[in-house]
Amino acid sequence: MSAAAAGPFARPAGLRRVKDRAFTGYLWLSAGLALAPLLLIATYVVGKGAGALTVSFFTKEPAGTLHPLDGGIAQSFVGTGIIVGIATAIAVPLGILTAVYLAEYGTSRVASIVRLTAEVLLSTPSIVAGVFIWIVVVVAMRTFSGLAGAIALVVLMWPIVARATEEVLRLVSHEIREGGLALGLPRWKIVLRIVIPSAAPGILTAVMLAVARALGETAPLLLTALGNDFMTTDPRQPMDAVPLRIFSYARTPVEALHQLAWGGALVLLLVVLVLSIAGRVLASRQRKRLA
Repeated sequence: MSAAAAGPFARPAGLRRVKDRAFTGYLWLSAGLALAPLLLIATYVVGKGAGALTVSFFTKEPAGTLHPLDGGIAQSFVGTGIIVGIATAIAVPLGILTAVYLAEYGTSRVASIVRLTAEVLLSTPSIVAGVFIWIVVVVAMRTFSGLAGAIALVVLMWPIVARATEEVLRLVSHEIREGGLALGLPRWKIVLRIVIPSAAPGILTAVMLAVARALGETAPLLLTALGNDFMTTDPRQPMDAVPLRIFSYARTPVEALHQLAWGGALVLLLVVLVLSIAGRVLASRQRKRLA
């Protein structure tokens, strides 16, 4: 092809290449601007809280205000584990069962109501869940408790598990279901033995995101679990949690307790960050596997 013939085509191609590079650079710039606040917050929390991460911080109870750095917040870690563990044990099966109903059988008006309820709860402020459980559970039991805190977290975790799992189940190919029906399998066996195992990574992602949400909640626990300065493993008693301890120490005028609060915030940041990243990685692999 002659230069004269190539000229009219070369100019638009070069212009498209310039536009492509400019748009790619704009996308990278936007991603950098979006990540900048997260990096600044993470750097600040690490700088403030790294000094508090000692053996005593994880193994001892609070030592009082005279020598606070000699103690730790062990009861907060234990309480968080128990409260979130109970909430997960309730919310995950309930959320998965709800998702199976919505994805496989949910064509009725009841399914629409359930789906709408989950959507509303997803956008409901967490303190509303805390007030609701305070009225329903705490007032009825006449005491604050770790169990009430766990139930409050269930209200927040259930819609995350249910809606995310429903979307994952819908990604499973209908040909797989039809193949099971062709082999004579009943519907419930297809769901239990084929659909759910195929969507297992995505379901695990939903669970991890729900747990990450529950770990950082303060307002619901403040109205239900209340907090405790001493170690307790009885969920029927007031129980401490890391967010509650951070909130309590942040309000005091003692500078050393502020450092312990930053240490708790750093631990929460690291755990939530790991769970969130792992959840995104699993979700990406699930989409590629089902594509």
